[in-house]
This record gives sequence, C-alpha cells and structure tokens, in this order.
Amino acid sequence: MKNIIIGLGVGAGLLAMTAAGWYFRPWSDYSPAEIQAATSVDRLAHTFRNMSEVFPYRTIETGNSVVETPRNVSNSTVSYRFNDETRSIDQWLEESHSTGLMVLRDGVVVHEQYPLDSTPDTHHTSWSVGKSYVATLIAMAMHQGLIDNLDQTAAEFAPQFEGTPYGDTSLRHLLMMSAGVDFNEDYNAEGSDIRRLFLGANIFGQNIDTLVADVERNRNPGEDLHYVSANTHVLSAVVRAIYDRPLAEIVQQQIWEPLGMTRSAYWNQNIPGDNGMAIGYCCLNASLEDYARFGQFYLQNGNWQGEQLVPEDWVVAATRPNAGFQEPGPDGVYAHRGYGLHFWVPEGYDGEYFMAGVYGQYVWVDERRGIVIARTAADPTWTARTEESLIAMRALAAHYGAPVDSNDAPMEATDE
Repeated sequence: MKNIIIGLGVGAGLLAMTAAGWYFRPWSDYSPAEIQAATSVDRLAHTFRNMSEVFPYRTIETGNSVVETPRNVSNSTVSYRFNDETRSIDQWLEESHSTGLMVLRDGVVVHEQYPLDSTPDTHHTSWSVGKSYVATLIAMAMHQGLIDNLDQTAAEFAPQFEGTPYGDTSLRHLLMMSAGVDFNEDYNAEGSDIRRLFLGANIFGQNIDTLVADVERNRNPGEDLHYVSANTHVLSAVVRAIYDRPLAEIVQQQIWEPLGMTRSAYWNQNIPGDNGMAIGYCCLNASLEDYARFGQFYLQNGNWQGEQLVPEDWVVAATRPNAGFQEPGPDGVYAHRGYGLHFWVPEGYDGEYFMAGVYGQYVWVDERRGIVIARTAADPTWTARTEESLIAMRALAAHYGAPVDSNDAPMEATDE
C-alpha cells in the first residue's frame, strides 16, 4: 500500500511538472503563461503594440517604392455632444485608452496623436480590422480573374472544406456574415466557439482550417446577419489556396507593395516558422499611418496612383448593406451599426463606413467629406463605448472635412 501511495505521489508530481512545463514553456518564445500575463487589463496597451512577443508571426515587408503621406497637421480642438454633455476628442482618447489617432483629408494628414507611449513606428494590432484586408484580397483575386464571381463556394478553392457546411457556403454569404452556421462569437461567454477557436489556434497551435471546419449549419445562408470570425478565416484559406502562399506574403505582394506602405508589418500565426498558419480572422500588426492609407485606398474607390486594384463596383458593394437584415438597427447585438461585405456602416450612414476590431480599433471613411480616420486603442470597455466612438469620429470628420453639399449624393449601390 505504501508503494502505491508513493507511486501515486510521484505520478502526481510528474503530472504537475508536465503541466507547469506546458504552461510556462521555458524552451519556447511563446507560452500560455505569457499570453495570460500579456492580456491582463493593465498591460493591454503594451501588449497590443508588441504582439510579436505574445504570438508567432510572419513579417510583411515594404516594397521598393515607399510613399510618404503628405502632412499639414493642426491637431485642432474638436468637441461633440454625447448624453447631453459636451465632450472633447482628448477626453474620448484618454478614457478609451487610445494609442493612436490619425485623420486624413484628401490624403493629407491633418491630425496625428500617439498617446500612451506610442510612436509613428509602433505596430498596432488590428484585431478584426484585419477582416477587411482579407475581404479586399478576395476582391483583388476577382479583379485578376482568379475568382469568377462571389457565388462560387469555398470548397471550389479550398478543398479542405469539402463536405462541411463551410464548403457549401458561397463567398458572398461568407463576406456578408450570413453563412448560416451555429457559432457563438461571445468573447466573454465560458466555452463559446470563439474562445475555443482562440484556445485551439493560439494556445495549442492547432490547424485553424480544421478547427473552423468543425461547425454545424443551423439555418440557411443569406437569412440574417450573424457575425462569425470563422467565416473570415475560411475566406483567408480561399485566398491562400488561390495564390498558393502564406497570407502575410499575399498581403505584402497585393497590398503593402502596391500601396507603397511606409513601414513593415506582420501577421500573427498559430505556430512559429514556415509551417505556421495565419490567424485569418484577425491579427495584422501595422503602423497607424498604414492603416490610414488602407482607408484612403478605399476612399479612392480601390484605385492607387492611377491603377485600379479591385473591381470598380467593389467598394460600393462592400461598404453598403447588401440585404435588409444588414441595415443598422437601434438595439440588439449590432446596435447603431449595420454591415456590408466585411465593412460596417453607422446608423444613418451617408457615404460613411468603417472597419472595426475589438478593444476599439477603427478605420473610418467619409466619402462625402474626403476624410479617413484611423484610431487604435486598448479599451476594455469598447463595446459600451461604441455609440460614443461613432459620434466622435463623425465630429472629427465634420470638423476637418470638406463642406457637404446636400445635392452631392454619395456613391450608390446598384443591384446585380
């Protein structure tokens, strides 16, 4: 009996040592312990500027034709009304733990701030702003004749999804966030699908394609707006299959180099090295200026220095609701905002749309005023602040933008 007890004690000790070794991973640059520490509220701003220390990544290099953004910075004092109170942009930035704010008017920087020890060279993590980059790569592949139309299914390009609900889902419904899959995107819910996906990809380093393929269909595609990060990862797998290379390399060749981005960037992946797979539903890391430049590219209808890089009708289609259920509503999960093809629209949109990521990442475009706004943050209460953030960005656009002629209507979507 004594030997059994000793054996059990030794076994438990070995198990504890194994668990501790897995948790701390002293042999690796990345560990669950580091991830947990890095995502504590008091370290968020530092973490979101240094995601290369938390997760593996692949670098996105600048091209040979880096183009600096012209500047005429004034950093004016701007205020707005919210909840019957006059508030300033500086208040909003401070309370929302903002790490960067840049405003472009007609492609010229007119406002530029780097709070909380950020600099122009800081790599800010995109979170779901990166989804709009993946959607843009789909559009670029269409423009290059590599995709015939958005009604083609994911499995036509990425056979690993054959026989799964995602395999039968069209690119259009994936882009609309209307894939008809049973997926809980609640980041705070214990055991939610998005938390299990994050755990499998970021902690265990599992194959992300396999993880997202394990979904069930609970309604028909094209019936409702149901924001699901896995949808975007499937689109990223389609892009990888079309170009036959890693996502970061595709971003470099199709976006970074043609747009003359000013600084290198990187995209986080599940494991280190060449066998790593990009986390396709988030996790681009770039400078504030290069996020703003991407917004400027959209303001220019996908044309950069005279070259059209996406179909001419793409920007309008992507940045407007494509169905009634995508229109903004006053309440519910998506209160005060609607959706297009991986772009959001604010309530009462009038040539306005935006890219958004958790913790308060935004790239805002106002077509009528010629304004682009890029804002990065580490805001743990970003959800409750959504309405105010949209009001603040509208105030910035109204202050810095061109006067709006009521007869000057924004571009309109056309039925296909």
